[in-house]
Order: sequence, then C-alpha cells, then structure tokens
Amino acid sequence: MKTFNPKEIPTAEFHSLMLGAIAPRPIAFASTVDKEGNVNLSPFSFFNCFGSNPPVLVFSPSRRVRDNTGKHTLDNVLETGEVVINICNYALVEQMSLASAEYDKGINEFTKAGLTPIASTLVQPPRVSEAPVAFECKVLEVKPIGDKGGAANLVICEALLLHVQEEVLGATGKTIDPFKLDSVARLGGDWYQRTIPQSLFELPRPSRQALGIDQLPEAIRHSSVLTGNNLARLGNTEVLPTQEEIQAFSQEPIFRYLVHKHQHNPLERERQVHLLAKQLLEEGRVQEAWKALLLSDELPR
Repeated sequence: MKTFNPKEIPTAEFHSLMLGAIAPRPIAFASTVDKEGNVNLSPFSFFNCFGSNPPVLVFSPSRRVRDNTGKHTLDNVLETGEVVINICNYALVEQMSLASAEYDKGINEFTKAGLTPIASTLVQPPRVSEAPVAFECKVLEVKPIGDKGGAANLVICEALLLHVQEEVLGATGKTIDPFKLDSVARLGGDWYQRTIPQSLFELPRPSRQALGIDQLPEAIRHSSVLTGNNLARLGNTEVLPTQEEIQAFSQEPIFRYLVHKHQHNPLERERQVHLLAKQLLEEGRVQEAWKALLLSDELPR
C-alpha cells in the first residue's frame, strides 16, 4: 500500500487522490442571490445531510486550489444567508455541468445552462424548475477551515421546505423511489455515477441481536471460498435454522449430488458446499446457506 502525506505533496495532487477515493459524492446544485438580487447557480460535490431535527444540510464552496480565489456562491450566502439546494438527476447532468463554468460575477447560470428559475416560497433564491428535488434553506453558519487554496468553507444550512416532483415519489407518496429519481453523483476526475438499476442493491440493516462473524463456526469463519461480505451476511442472523430444517435440507437434490460426487474427497466436498452457500447468500437465501454450511460441518472429514 502506498501512503500519501498531504503536507508532503502538492495540494492539487492530494485533492485529486482524495476525490477519487471518496466517491460517489452527492451534488448540491446551489442557487443563491447576492444583495443586489443577482442570481448564481453552481454545483458542489462536497455535500451531504447531517441531521433531520432540525434538517441540516452542509456543502462547501471551497477555495480554488489553483489560485486560492473564492466562489460567488460563498459571497452570496454570506451576504443574504439563504440558498436553495437543488438535486440533480441524469436528465439535468449536462446542464448542471455547464453551470459549473467560471462565469464572471453577475452572469446568470440559469440562462447559460438553459434552466428555468421558479420562485421559492420562503427564500429569495429561485429553485431549478427542472430539478426533481429542491430544499429551500436558511444558512445557520459559514465556517471557514483555513485560508489557502483548497480550504473548505462549510455552509451549514437548515432546510425550511422540501419540494419533490410527484413522479419521483414511491407508491406511498412518503418516500423517494431511487429508480425514478435517477440521481447523479460525482467521482474523481471527469467521472460521474448514475443511479440505475444495475448499480443499486438492497442490504438488510444489522439485526440488534446479530451473531457477528466472531460467532460463526471455525470452518465457516476460515472458509477459503466465502468472502467478508458473505460472512457478514451470515453474521447478521439472530436465529439459526432448527435441526429439523437442517436435516430436511440434506435431501435437497443439489446438496445430495455434491455430497455424493465428492464423498471420497472431504476437502473438495467442503469447498463445493461452500460455493453453493456463497451462491445462496448472493441470492438472498440466507437460511438455506446456513443449512448447507451446518450440514457440511457435520459431515465426516
């Protein structure tokens, strides 16, 4: 493993490595106004949510690495204390990217990017009409972290209102469907990530009484086949199958076939059963995987 000390390499080099490693990052497509009412619109991928009561969002219009200049967005939130954080989806990504060009102060990025401003309800900056989600926010605090190129400016916001296009809501109307939202995220370099079905997966939350990997039988814990993810899925189990359920699984055709085929080679038999368990785990059939593994552990070696 190679180690990088940010104090020993150029800021731009560490910046590139950091953004490549901490990815994907959500994007705050921030609309602001200055004290004269001039509108600015710019995306920031140093962004996330940090609480829900009150709802707190934080983004950072950091100082430019190359010349240590500040961003118009930062000037505006300091002047007015308001911002709308729009969420960008794939349908908007090219226009969002165009809005990130470094236009002179006073140039309206809504116009440059061909986006439609729509009046907000509680704050001065307009929302992006095309954005599937928008948060109207008041700025609670702006916390600068350093004064050199690349230094962060944490804009801590409280969301006052949330606007969501109905077509991205789930069936209950109380959640957002990730497939319908089709949000985009920032990676390193020129790379972005799209929220498409092939890149999404569900993962059950850890049970309060989960076994943990340390409680798995030794032969399972030290398996040459099962990955750390596989072991963690097994460890996220509260109740093991009963002995009756385990014995019933012994009559499953695939299990019987593997045991019979490799009856004279216990090591290969165990490997094949672990491969079967791995497949079952990746299909979400955790209890069946447990049955196969526990049966394998009972077989003579």
